[in-house]
Amino acid sequence: MKRKEKRLLQLAGLFVAALLFLPDVGLWSLYREQLTEKSLDAGGGTADYAWRGLSLSIDWHDYEAIQKDALRTGNGEQGKPFPLTDADSVDQAYRENGFNIYVSDKIALNRSLPDIRHPNCKQKLYAEWLPNTSVIIPFHNEGWSSLLRTVHSVLNRSPPQLIAEIILVDDFSDRDHLKAPLENYMTHVPKVRILRTKKREGLIRTRLLGAANAIGEVITFLDSHCEANVNWLPPLLDRIAQDKKTIVCPMIDVIDNDNFGYETQAGDAMRGAFDWEMYYKRIPIPAELAKEDASEPFESPVMAGGLFAVNRKWFWELGGYDTGLEIWGGEQYEISFKVWMCGGRMEDVPCSRVGHIYRKYVPYKLPGGVSLAKNLKRVAEVWMDEYAEFIYQRRPEYRHLSVGDTSAQRELRSRLQCKNFRWFMTEVAWDLPKHYPPVEPSAAAWGELRNVGTGLCLDSKNLASGSPIYLETCLKGRSEAVWLQGQVFTFGWREDIRVGDPLHTKKVCFDAISHYSPVTLYDCHGMKGNQLWRYKKDRTIYHPVSNSCIDCSVEEKRVFMNRCNPSSPSQQWQFEHINSSVLNSFNLNQH
Repeated sequence: MKRKEKRLLQLAGLFVAALLFLPDVGLWSLYREQLTEKSLDAGGGTADYAWRGLSLSIDWHDYEAIQKDALRTGNGEQGKPFPLTDADSVDQAYRENGFNIYVSDKIALNRSLPDIRHPNCKQKLYAEWLPNTSVIIPFHNEGWSSLLRTVHSVLNRSPPQLIAEIILVDDFSDRDHLKAPLENYMTHVPKVRILRTKKREGLIRTRLLGAANAIGEVITFLDSHCEANVNWLPPLLDRIAQDKKTIVCPMIDVIDNDNFGYETQAGDAMRGAFDWEMYYKRIPIPAELAKEDASEPFESPVMAGGLFAVNRKWFWELGGYDTGLEIWGGEQYEISFKVWMCGGRMEDVPCSRVGHIYRKYVPYKLPGGVSLAKNLKRVAEVWMDEYAEFIYQRRPEYRHLSVGDTSAQRELRSRLQCKNFRWFMTEVAWDLPKHYPPVEPSAAAWGELRNVGTGLCLDSKNLASGSPIYLETCLKGRSEAVWLQGQVFTFGWREDIRVGDPLHTKKVCFDAISHYSPVTLYDCHGMKGNQLWRYKKDRTIYHPVSNSCIDCSVEEKRVFMNRCNPSSPSQQWQFEHINSSVLNSFNLNQH
């Protein structure tokens, strides 16, 4: 048998060699010309080839379009910020959209963006024959310019033969510009069709409506306020062409919701994760998974949610989205857990980049009775097995929520022979507990934080990110509710200081920049840096990054960083409760 196989391989090799040495007027020449012509049409410039056996890879970049973009100038071009200072207009813009639509309206619909990909991406080749895709963009009362800019960026920066269609799915919008004006506009835009729901369905079911009507081999979901960057699509489709059970996500860049500046997220390439209250998180790529070429795709346990591509047939084999999930929220966990546990995989692709506007707030009301908590519990009940208990320990109010009938989802999990969640945590998200342990380690100190010199307490006043910490009269025993809200802090295992007691910490942390800067609250990132603190035996709170200590002014009630002086009572602070063994371990393991 082995001899026969070897002979067949030899014959195949001779056949290939014969093709390679045919004269130019022969069969191979004709085939080569067809490939070259298709490649030039696809890339818009000179085709570059690399051979993987008999498989042809090409350079998909549209160099003519890239060159034209490089010459563009004007408001917001090259992704530069375009600030607007008219306070009244800005306020109205935010009320209607959750971002500054007035700035958006002053920026071209086909504006240029900075190419912030890893340099290696510019040299990469992808398969010449890639599946086409239906791009599905759901929207509800979206701003005119932000929606159109999304569509134009997809068309302008995608090889035309790879776009089967763009499906705009209107989730029962009531703004006039999204009715006849949008229909009329899109009659002049190729490959775009509009679907409309008959009642408010929410993001999840609206996406499903688009997917059910898609004709492309691949479904690509985008939000309605995005901008696709240069050559964003081939890197995604190439991974799916190699393995239809791979779901792929672009790197999501940040479009500033105020001035529309375009930049990478902090930390850039990171793995998607979650904490045990089911907040989405990003964690560093561990050394074990780091690749020599940082532009290569990498595995990610959880997607951010709104932007990804998936083989259409595989999406439906997985059951699509759970239709029992209401409006929005939790769907990114459901699809992530499902693909990993049921035989697929998920990757982030650094050479594919799409900008996204993160709204300041949701500018519309959700239908009554809709609860994000119900969605999260439904996902936990179906997919997380015994690990759901860690969520309920932090969110006891979830225990008694009704999540509806989950029998269809459980039957799907059984039919697909999906693995259990312990497998997911040990084989896929094995690095997550290092950053977000299911069982919270003991804190080093907690309770009120009283200044020795003044007898006053630190007070967060409100939990807004960017707000300063103040010095105020200690409220314990006087106003318990206010005390619990603003004068209780925890020095926890991440060596940051958070608002709240150890079981109920908030998502804001003490943060400082340099000598004499105020101590402020910022969103906790768990990455040390500006949020790393040391509570020393002399009762000073030391900040390694600025090499300074927390000080205070009783007259101004200010709390600020100052040159360390352990003998100064204004720099001495007393936590209400201290776990000496944990605190000692912190001080022994300084790094």
